[in-house]
This record gives sequence, structure tokens and C-alpha cells, in this order.
Amino acid sequence: MADVDVLIVGAGLSGVGMACHLERELPEVSYTVLESRDALGGTWDLFRYPGIRSDSDMYTLGFRFRPWMGEKAIADGPSILEYVRDTAAEYGVDRNIRYGHAVVRAEWSSADGEWAVTARSGGSDVTLRAKFLVSCSGYYRYDQGYSPEFPGREQFSGTIVHPQHWPQDLDYTDKQVAIIGSGATAVTLAPAMAPVAAGVTMVQRSPTYVVSAPAKDPLAMSLRRFLPNRVVYPVVRAKQVLVTTAIYQLCRRYPDRMKALLRKYQTRWLPKGYDIDTHFTPSYNPWDQRLCLVPSGDLFREIRKGRVAMATGGIETFTADGLRLTTGEHVPADIIVTATGLNLLAFGGVELVVDGEPVDMPNTMAYKGIMLSGLPNFGYIIGYTNASWTLKADLAAEYLCRVIRHMRRKGFARCVPVRDPDVALEPFLDLDSGYIKRAQSELPKQGSKAPWRLRQNYLRDLVTLRHGRLLDPALHFARPGAAALVPHAAPKPETPERVTA
Repeated sequence: MADVDVLIVGAGLSGVGMACHLERELPEVSYTVLESRDALGGTWDLFRYPGIRSDSDMYTLGFRFRPWMGEKAIADGPSILEYVRDTAAEYGVDRNIRYGHAVVRAEWSSADGEWAVTARSGGSDVTLRAKFLVSCSGYYRYDQGYSPEFPGREQFSGTIVHPQHWPQDLDYTDKQVAIIGSGATAVTLAPAMAPVAAGVTMVQRSPTYVVSAPAKDPLAMSLRRFLPNRVVYPVVRAKQVLVTTAIYQLCRRYPDRMKALLRKYQTRWLPKGYDIDTHFTPSYNPWDQRLCLVPSGDLFREIRKGRVAMATGGIETFTADGLRLTTGEHVPADIIVTATGLNLLAFGGVELVVDGEPVDMPNTMAYKGIMLSGLPNFGYIIGYTNASWTLKADLAAEYLCRVIRHMRRKGFARCVPVRDPDVALEPFLDLDSGYIKRAQSELPKQGSKAPWRLRQNYLRDLVTLRHGRLLDPALHFARPGAAALVPHAAPKPETPERVTA
């Protein structure tokens, strides 16, 4: 007998959002959220480095159902954490979270029609049974960031820190700081540390596209003067969706024109004669990797003031007092920050088993970017790579609620996507970023066509996930007592019908 109808793994932005959607749309459904750490908030509770903030605007990073009330469009980490906590409290989600429960194994039984989920808590194992399992643990390791082996690291006499494990007592006042990295974390840290450090140098093997965005949204600030926030929020949210989608599509279709446009803006933001080609012109096209946002050009402003310097080139070795690059340049440092990225981990590293057979994750295929082939009553929430995480998280949660509602109405015990062997395999995530390429072999695959293709397009997903037909030949429903599914068997589709959300 199941303990709950739905078990959610992870109490971050995705897990809280999923639970809120259940509260709003299926209040009769019981659920529990298991969180490995001792607090909710996920990323926004874990990362504590200086300047931590979103790299998406809060009108799309905020939940669709709960307007962001803050003035800042690009918000700081503590404000986002407060927003997530307040949302959980408002919807009563915080009452259903079990902290200190690290899920290690989940086993599906077709005979029982439920998942047996094992979590480690306080040195012992606890098992909960659920009819439906939703993974909201993101895709990176919380306990360990990526830190490559650097030659001569042991020679350095100063302090080395990774942003994922920032010591709260670290004093960088009047210290020379070298930040290794060129991504979102590095461009956040540099301007945040610069005002009190003796000097900050961003050391990058290769450049990243960095663009400035207003810290406060001009349209939102104008509309709020005479309209309530409940009216302003969806208007600004829609505007942001259209703008970000347009920028992404233009970058993909007209990369040379967008490179020229980005360079034009960088010429305005940076000092006259600055070496843009070396420090801010990547070898790849815009949006082959994520664009880095800096609110109100704070990084460029610190470069103009002379408090942040850029050093581009490979690291030859650490030295006693800094870094020596392959270009011959020596970067002095008392503190070295290795903002070198994340380690990806599919679904929190949970061991998944279906009817006694361990799931071979790289051999599964993503269905609509929300479920996996061969895994019954299983969903996951992973946001967009080219837009706000929450845009996809909201749609995914709504879609899973539709699936669960349909199963309850029709008396189904099992729902599983069945993979079409004729659909070609493609990488799960299509960005060229190093942290993604390092883990592609361990991730599921996506397919070459719908519904197996992982669209990075909110407007198209909005139509198919929120308003489109739920039933589909690839999605197999079964009633209690049905035999276990034969992998890759082609099921008979249910009689087509439109299911309203």
C-alpha cells in the first residue's frame, strides 16, 4: 500500500514548484518532498559566494502562479531564496518536506503498481512507497563542484576556494584575487569582490559572450506606477519570453550578424581601445554556450574603473604567489577561486530499478523532456538551457499534473512512454559547454523527432504541454494487474481524446 500518491525528490525551485502545482490543481492528491539537505531552496540555499544572483530575469525565473514582487529584475541569491521559502509557506508545501533524506534507490514494481523509494537519513535507510515519482534534483552534484587538476597547485602559498563550497569567513579585503573561469559564476564574483579586494583578475582559457541587462526592468517600473502587480507581472513575463526567445532564435539563425551586434555593444561598454578580440570574442557562435548576463554592466564598469582585469590563456602552472599562463603572463594572487564549473549528475545519482532490472540511463530516451522511456509513473523537471529554468519547470509540473489527473479519472495504475526504436538518438542537451560534454555519456538521450525531441522553445512547449492533446501512441496507460511492459514493445494506443488541463 503506497504511503503517498506522489513522491517528490528535491526541495529546490523545481520541487517546491511541483508541490505547489499539486496543491493548486490536485488538492486531493497526497505527496511528500524528500530533501537531502537540511533546508529548502536547492541552488539558492547551497551557493553562498559573494554577489550570488540569478542569470535570468525574475519575471520568468519566478513562478507563473506567484508574481515576483521585488524591484530587481536580476535578483540576488538571498532574495530568490526568500521568494522560494515564502512560496512554500504560502501553499503549505513546507509542511510536507522531510529534510535530511537523501534518496539513493527507487524500485518500481508492476505487480504492486508503485515505487519503493529508499532514502538515507541519520545513518539509516527509510523506505517510502509512492504511486508516482518525480525527480526535482536538477542535473548537477550538490556535494562536489568540478575542479580540474592544475599543475603546481601544491606550490601555491595562498588560499584556494571553489564557489560551490565558499567559506563564510574568507576575508579578501585588500587581497589580490584570481578567478579561474569565464562563466556565470566568474562574471558574478569579479564585480562583487572588486570593491574591497586589492585587485581581481579573471583568468579564462577562452572567452565567453557577456552581455549587459538592466538590473531593473524599465517596463515593469513604469507599469507599476499605475497598475497592480498581478496585472504587471504577466505582461512583463510575456515580454521577457518574447525577447529572450527572439534573441536565441536570431543567434542560431544569424550568428554572424549577432556577433557583430554584440561586439558593437561591448565597444560601448568597455574602455576605448580595449582588446575585445582577445578577452570577449569566443571561437564559437552565440548560444552554442549560454550567454552570460551582467546586471547594468557591472563587470564592464569594474573593468573601466581598473578594479577587474582579464587574462586570457591556458594555465601553465600555479606558482607560490599566483598563476603563470601559457602566454607567459604571471597573475599575482593571494586567493585563487576555481570557478571551473559543475559536475553533472543525472537525477541526483539515484539508482533506478524497474521490475528487478537496473535502468541503463544512457539507453533511455526523454519523452517531451519530462518522462523517460521504460520508466513507469516517473517524471523529472529540468529547466531550459537557453532561457529561465522555471519557464520549463512550470510547464513540466502542469503536464505531470495532467497525467496524474487522467490516470485517476480513468482508473489507470501505470503510465509509461514506450520508445520507438526507429527514432534516431541524439545528445540529451545540445549546448557545447564543457560541463555538459563531460557528462553526455551518462545522461539519457533525446530523439530526432517529436515527442522525443527536447525542444528548447517555451512558446512551442506552451502549446504542446499546456494545451496539447495528452494521449499519444508513445504514451502507454495500463490498469491495475496489467502485465509488466516488454521494453520497446509497441502498445496499442488509447482511443484518442482531448484532455483538458
